[in-house]
Amino acid sequence: MKSLWSNKEAKKIGKDLLKMRVYTSQLLGAEEDLVLHGGGNTSVKIQEVNIFGKTEEILYVKGSGWDLATIEAPGFAPLKLEALYDLAELDALTDLDMVKYQRMAMTNPTAPNPSVEAILHGIIPFTFVDHTHADAVVTITNSPGGKKRIQEIYGERMMIIPYVMPGFILAKTIYEMTKGVDWDSLDGMILLNHGVFTFDHNAKDSYEKMIEIVSKAENYLKKAGAKELTRAKSAKVDPQLLANIRRKVSDIQGVPVVAKLDNSKPSIAFSNLSNVKSISNRGPLTPDHIIRTKRVPVVFTNDYSKNLDDFVKSYGTYFDKYNQGEQRLDAAPKWGVLPGIGTLSFGPSAKHVRIIEDITRHTKKAIVQAEKLGGWKTLNQKDLFEMEYWSLEQAKLKKAGKPKPLQGKIAVVTGAASGIGKACVEELVSNGAVVAAWDISKSITETFPQEEVLGLRCDVTNEKQLRACIEQTVMHFGGIDLLITNAGIFPKSARIADMPDATWNQSLEINMTSHQRLIQWCLPYLELGFDPAIVIMGSKNVLAPGPGASAYSVAKAGLTQLARVAALELGSKGIRVNVLHPNAVYDTAIWTDEVLKARAKHYGLSVKAYKTNNLLKAEVTSRDVGAMAVAMLGPLFSKVTGAQVPIDGGNERVI
Repeated sequence: MKSLWSNKEAKKIGKDLLKMRVYTSQLLGAEEDLVLHGGGNTSVKIQEVNIFGKTEEILYVKGSGWDLATIEAPGFAPLKLEALYDLAELDALTDLDMVKYQRMAMTNPTAPNPSVEAILHGIIPFTFVDHTHADAVVTITNSPGGKKRIQEIYGERMMIIPYVMPGFILAKTIYEMTKGVDWDSLDGMILLNHGVFTFDHNAKDSYEKMIEIVSKAENYLKKAGAKELTRAKSAKVDPQLLANIRRKVSDIQGVPVVAKLDNSKPSIAFSNLSNVKSISNRGPLTPDHIIRTKRVPVVFTNDYSKNLDDFVKSYGTYFDKYNQGEQRLDAAPKWGVLPGIGTLSFGPSAKHVRIIEDITRHTKKAIVQAEKLGGWKTLNQKDLFEMEYWSLEQAKLKKAGKPKPLQGKIAVVTGAASGIGKACVEELVSNGAVVAAWDISKSITETFPQEEVLGLRCDVTNEKQLRACIEQTVMHFGGIDLLITNAGIFPKSARIADMPDATWNQSLEINMTSHQRLIQWCLPYLELGFDPAIVIMGSKNVLAPGPGASAYSVAKAGLTQLARVAALELGSKGIRVNVLHPNAVYDTAIWTDEVLKARAKHYGLSVKAYKTNNLLKAEVTSRDVGAMAVAMLGPLFSKVTGAQVPIDGGNERVI
């Protein structure tokens, strides 16, 4: 592992200790092999003059919920160091009381809750303290004779701490172990099955000690021939299988989840291991991960349903064995192994799934490396249960708040690169859904930077592309619950007598037939969806056509009739189908300033008056249409199907 320290950047910071703390914290956070998703913590001790003119030593420690990779000064909680010393001297302290008294010791009540390791940081007598969950170090401790290997690698300058629960118990253990210790004789501490602490009065030295310690562990693994698997032979992936698994996991959890397939070469190689069930079911890389991943994954065979039932049963046995009055968490797996295919991650959102995928990627690598050292060996089930049901970990879960109405739902939107389609995607995301956004424009792959959206280029009239996009959507998210069929064109105006065949046929193909194919090919996945629903984007022209628009009006009328039949056919399957008829939506690509001015002039109106030329005198925007479309997909319309809803501000001809 290379040091990322820059003398140039450090010189800019100067002697500001908190800014230096931010800088080296971010350096640590930049290395995934050191910290993952909130893992690890850092601190700095600073002399400050309080409001009474008295000098106090203040510990600035990483606040709960902050990530070292992106932390800034407000992410550090300031605590009176003297109060932390007093807490360390107590014989016992519950975790909840620890949190309470740590907050009482804070000098800024608006700062985040201090790390649970605040007391430990406080008793280490150095200005800078760095703590990581370094993969290489933890991997070695998770192997037979791990403690002996650590002693061999680092010698006497590294204090080895047996695993104990984080928080007060850990702080108290180290407080007692280090009484009378010459701290200057130590380069750091290694907590078995947990991580590494380094410390120094100089930020650079503390940081580079961490890099040196981790590098020695990485080199040890390298010399032992412990490296990640990369040779992989993949079996054919069945999207329908993934959708079935996602549905079953969601049923177990009681809410819809996103299911992401990782079929990278290392993941496939891991899934191909003959003993994959045995090694993957020995426990996580660090206990800190268990709140995200549970203790073990589900390993699938040919009977995925039985595998999941067995997983639930096994989790119940595990809970009953160690339960001491805790309320049982859901029994659904958070990740799974598909032999020959790769691994799956399950979560309520794209962010959760990404975190699980990241953690399990590091876990799989560590398992493979530890096997080269004699076998993957983690903490016992009792210790892991205590971590999973730790009161402070449970408090994190309770802070999640009320889920959004479409959380865990998977949606497809066609014609998504601009206008109404783009607004639909944005509204779906704001309501908690993940979205496959399709469009013929190549810009679609860059339109939505957020991880909740998968942008796919798709010509909906191209059968091969259409099928490919459906499969990619299922592979990426795990299924399809919601569908907004929005892709369409408005052909050049032509009277029936002058209608070119090409214009007529193109309109029918894009505005009607492609929608039929899309619905047809999505049905196997919608049938497995959660409260599945389809919204078909119609048009005012269905109800109030105009001259010169026969190609468009007929296609949209046919599409509306398709929706009515679909509602009749799919109702028994629980799939709702409704139509939305927008009109006069002027913030779309076809309505340029020049076109608007020309149309307004034609009717003898100003542009503003033309935009609001309806009964309500209201301008209808893409955002309005998107909000209505998503509402029709959601719980508000849960008992509505076959409906046609105009959104036009009130059109006399439609009414």
